[in-house]
Amino acid sequence: MTTAKHEVPTPAVTGRRLSYLAFALVVVAYLAIIKISGTLIAGWADEDDTLTTRGVVFTMLIPLGLSVVFTYGVIAALGWWRPVMKDDRPVNRWVWVVPAILLGAILLGINYSALSEKGWLFIVCLLIATQFVGWGEEGMFRGIGVTVLRQHGLREGQVALWSSLVFGVVHLSNAFTGGGSGAIAQAAIVSIAGYFFYLTRRVSGSNAVNSVMHGLFDFSLLTGTVILLDQQAYVGTFAPLLAYPILVIILLVRRKSIEPAGRADAAATPS
Repeated sequence: MTTAKHEVPTPAVTGRRLSYLAFALVVVAYLAIIKISGTLIAGWADEDDTLTTRGVVFTMLIPLGLSVVFTYGVIAALGWWRPVMKDDRPVNRWVWVVPAILLGAILLGINYSALSEKGWLFIVCLLIATQFVGWGEEGMFRGIGVTVLRQHGLREGQVALWSSLVFGVVHLSNAFTGGGSGAIAQAAIVSIAGYFFYLTRRVSGSNAVNSVMHGLFDFSLLTGTVILLDQQAYVGTFAPLLAYPILVIILLVRRKSIEPAGRADAAATPS
């Protein structure tokens, strides 16, 4: 039996199997580590903001670091290092425009002058903390989540859709920690971002690229908004926000050419 021209055989997911319920429990545990440990550690350190180096360490870096240890501990226990970290289902090369636009938005969005006033230690701590966000969330949702969905036989369009939706729904938890009704809008935006990171994973063939990109994107946003509230408004903050509609338009126009011609499974564009 021969493989059709341009058709990419579906790679097997090695390691242990994980049910949808088990994955849900893993996600809940991941959230609990961030929320509970974050609250306890911040309370113990008497820190409630991220405007200082000490605040970043106790409210972000430590609890997020614990979530990263948990995430990659689960990956190791499942024996999923390769399917999580490597993606052998390529998309057409033009999809590199997604990480390219995200990178441009990151570089434009960083508030360099305000950061320079914070000092190098603050910058390093914030970079590490936001990388923990990127590696933790991408490891959990584009790593474990995508692998679970593929293991259950879903087509790539379904994998893209459900992994992005789960990523967004998880952020609804912010409604219980001060986000209020705004958490709904945030969840919708995060779901869209999840699709961008999913495409970055596939076009790069590695979960590392989208992890680094995710962390840098959050770093860029925080330097112009949450972290530097004591600074003057920074117009570059709009660059990361404008990247979303630009990418949505591009992907809608070229949605039928994301997958290589002749792939056996469905397109990566969510229905």
